[in-house]
Amino acid sequence: MKLDRKVVVVTGASQGIGREIALTCAQEGGSMVLAARSVGALEEVASLIEAAGGQAQVVETDVSNPDAVASLASQVLSRWGRIDVLVNNSGIGGPSAPLWEVQPADWEQTFAVNVTGVFLCCQAMLPSMIERRSGSIINIGSITGKRPLLNRTAYAASKAALIGLTRTLAVEAGPHHIRVNLVSPGFVEGERIEWVFQQQSAQQDRPVAAVRSAAEQMTPLRRLVTAVDVARTVAFLASDESAGITGDDVNVTAGLVMY
Repeated sequence: MKLDRKVVVVTGASQGIGREIALTCAQEGGSMVLAARSVGALEEVASLIEAAGGQAQVVETDVSNPDAVASLASQVLSRWGRIDVLVNNSGIGGPSAPLWEVQPADWEQTFAVNVTGVFLCCQAMLPSMIERRSGSIINIGSITGKRPLLNRTAYAASKAALIGLTRTLAVEAGPHHIRVNLVSPGFVEGERIEWVFQQQSAQQDRPVAAVRSAAEQMTPLRRLVTAVDVARTVAFLASDESAGITGDDVNVTAGLVMY
């Protein structure tokens, strides 16, 4: 198994992509640490992992809170003694409106979770990786950080920030044998993209089905991607099979973005 005997921390593991990442990494042998604000949902994911013979630790965490992130790192090290993989998946969609209508508090909250949360988690967990001279960090970005998405400036700006963060941290951490990569999903099947389609439908005065069909037709594969598609890519980057890859931005988009 790709992740046998590796301790894998996944933030935002309670639902969507994060949930699938946690289940997939567990299937590959990872000892899972599940972090999010929704403890009940995390415990459900943990029970699925344990029922399949895996190991899981649940830690209630708000990644935008420095004290909560420090507690997460402490609890992981207390139980497992090391951190091999960190998947920074926690994120929020932010406001859906023209920039001139976005409230400063909504803008700041988007960055607090999507960017500062990644910074805090990396800062808290890198020291143990540096000490062991080994580790893999995978940040979950979005194609919206590289191409426009109508009325989503806060989200787009926050995901664009992760590109610079990932590349620079890869340079800083590389001499310590720590790899840092970014995964940029496209339109992923699930509640979040359905919410986006609904917002665009209302703003463009078009049926939701038409908005969805247009999104599918933009891709060479004529489909949205799934959380499983993303999770398998993350598992590869978390594993030693990707030992020569760092500072990269891997698109999982059905071909919608190729840069």
